[in-house]
Amino acid sequence: MGSTITCDVAIVGGGLAGGLIALALKARHPALDVRLIDAARVVGGNHRWSFFDSDVSESDRWIVAPLIGNSWMGYDVAFPEHRRSIDTVYHSIDSERLDAVVRRTLTPSALMLSRAVTEISPTMVSFADGDRLQANGVIDARGAGDLSMLDLGWQKFVGRELRLSAPHGSDRPMVMDATVDQIDGYRFVYCLPLAPDRMFVEDTYYSDHPALDRATIGDRVHEYAVDRGWQVEQAAREEAGVLPVVMGGDFAAYWQSGGPGIAKVGMRAGLFHPTTGYSLPDAVRTAALIAARTDFTGASLHEATYGFAREKWRQRGFFRMLDTMLFKAAEPADRYRILERFYRLDPSLIGRFYAGTSTMIDKARVLTGKPPVPIGRAVRALAGRS
Repeated sequence: MGSTITCDVAIVGGGLAGGLIALALKARHPALDVRLIDAARVVGGNHRWSFFDSDVSESDRWIVAPLIGNSWMGYDVAFPEHRRSIDTVYHSIDSERLDAVVRRTLTPSALMLSRAVTEISPTMVSFADGDRLQANGVIDARGAGDLSMLDLGWQKFVGRELRLSAPHGSDRPMVMDATVDQIDGYRFVYCLPLAPDRMFVEDTYYSDHPALDRATIGDRVHEYAVDRGWQVEQAAREEAGVLPVVMGGDFAAYWQSGGPGIAKVGMRAGLFHPTTGYSLPDAVRTAALIAARTDFTGASLHEATYGFAREKWRQRGFFRMLDTMLFKAAEPADRYRILERFYRLDPSLIGRFYAGTSTMIDKARVLTGKPPVPIGRAVRALAGRS
């Protein structure tokens, strides 16, 4: 028979969303007994999260500022018929830094790693070893729910941090290089200059299916580096992922699939950008929302997180419509034309798009002008959208 542990708030899932909530709660409520639980041995897994300065409001910057490892004063994009530099500050966080900051902030007893969870409820966590944790409130941050409830395309990638034998000469990120061969849908390469002799290169695809051939795409990463004239000495680390790009679906059913009555955050709550799949801006907003509370009971946390996630879903129909056009109205090899046209627009509009805060004027501007997809196919795609 296992033992019973008690606490105020239990966060199940030590990824980005769970880690940020733990940090925010300890900063705003230092006396609160918070437990961060994960089956892994480290917080954050093996990831790199990057974001534009405009993705995070000034009022929430305190949550993420200690985690930023690299910042640049602008970024570049490249397409077959359009290249551009945009002077918007861009930041990057790696999981090692998140892990280190969480370990400095939480006590050893509060950080419950290498603990496999078998069941959770709004106020209880059961562990595989027989222990139980009783909390005033439980937050589920364990990743995606049942994605079959949503109509999806996929953004998939393999990224490698390359150590070079000579400086690469780049001083700003290449956020989107779509001059590469268009394979498996819309393809682009993403590059972050982490140091004069270190470059993170990620090969990304907006694809109709989630299958990921890590070896083949990893080879393409190295081929790209060679084409850029970079002399690769070693691939220091690799990460890969498959993110949902949402065209429609049943939000209420998706929420229920993660467990009825349980507070949910991050991917499990559907809190990610429908077009990019990125979750950092919503993770920061959710951490701020929860840290501003004083009621941490399970029912209250569920009401708050469900209401927040449902409202974000309602607000983001525009992005799901664009995703439908991208995946269903454009030929896979021509999908890049939609992004090429988008990147001719005003930088402030582009920033608001990535932050998920596009205005009505922004939306009208995105949709006006010569369409990059055939009108007939766009109409048919939107007519069939859920």
